[in-house]
Amino acid sequence: MYRVQTQLWEKVQAVDGESIRAFHALPCRSGTDSKGRRSLMTTKRTALKMLGATLALPILGLHAVKAASTIRFSYQRSSTLLTLLKAGGTLEALLKPKGFDVSWHLFDNVVVPMNAGAVDFHADVADAVPIFTQSANAPLTFYAKEDASPSAEAIIVKAGSPVRTVADLKGKTVAVHRGSGCHFILASALKRAGLSFRDITPAYLAPPDAAAAFERDSVDACVIWDPFLAITESKLATRTLADATGLSSYDRYYTVNTAFVSTHPEIVGLVFDALVEQGAWVKKNPQDAVAKLAPLWGGIPAATIEVVNRRRSYVVKPVDKAGLGEQQAIADTFFEAGLIPKAIDATAVPLWHPEAHT
Repeated sequence: MYRVQTQLWEKVQAVDGESIRAFHALPCRSGTDSKGRRSLMTTKRTALKMLGATLALPILGLHAVKAASTIRFSYQRSSTLLTLLKAGGTLEALLKPKGFDVSWHLFDNVVVPMNAGAVDFHADVADAVPIFTQSANAPLTFYAKEDASPSAEAIIVKAGSPVRTVADLKGKTVAVHRGSGCHFILASALKRAGLSFRDITPAYLAPPDAAAAFERDSVDACVIWDPFLAITESKLATRTLADATGLSSYDRYYTVNTAFVSTHPEIVGLVFDALVEQGAWVKKNPQDAVAKLAPLWGGIPAATIEVVNRRRSYVVKPVDKAGLGEQQAIADTFFEAGLIPKAIDATAVPLWHPEAHT
């Protein structure tokens, strides 16, 4: 029985970090041994059952709306607008009168929780990420996108590097996050230069690790996105071989569980409007935005945040099927590279549109 509980707990642990912290904070009952074994079989057994009831549907892959009146939002470190909405309590103020509480969940790997339906509203992601969720048949609806920001991701080398062009990357080691928008940028830039991945040695690293490897000269070039790109550029003298201009628009997409849309389309509208307003505020009040983001991003220098915000459009719009052609190019590239198991129609995704719900 204890083994079964442990296995279930490991599944729960992968889904909801905040619930886990609450679980571990539960007190042990008197009379337990030093390892708290009795507590795991009593007090924490009850808590585990409660967590299982709350999170069972996402774990089983049913992607249903959470039974309780809490709407779950995820975000990642590059989720500027969601980070600001969270810090300001904006969504809490909007949704409380509708009978909903809000919970926030930070993920570094966004694909897994998106595929699992671990939250209701998912972190905004670069254009390449939805290719993987669609390939996995994750029932997600696109409800917004941030307009093109092609200079917010780039292939860089150190200023003193002999590598002057993308063609010079032949035989070099290049750090890139596997399956990211930057992966597509690198593949497209190599193809434009008459090369392919067979001509380089890719080092598949997450952005912080890629930046660290680049700084200590473990790789010859690095392909990363903001804010990691701007941070690296602020610390080191670099040269940009190519950004996404002419290769990808670098749109960022916002998705929500399809089951939630069907039940609460009006809530999706409220969140969409909040994102639109927050994006406009950042562009209209750049210094105030920097002041708010600096402590939220761990004390990044103001000048670096200004660069990030200048390169991101923060223009939030609905998603139209006609505008998903670039997604198809990314999907085809990833299928040819063996990153997804099957060819997909990247335009065949559920879309929420504000006019349909006014």
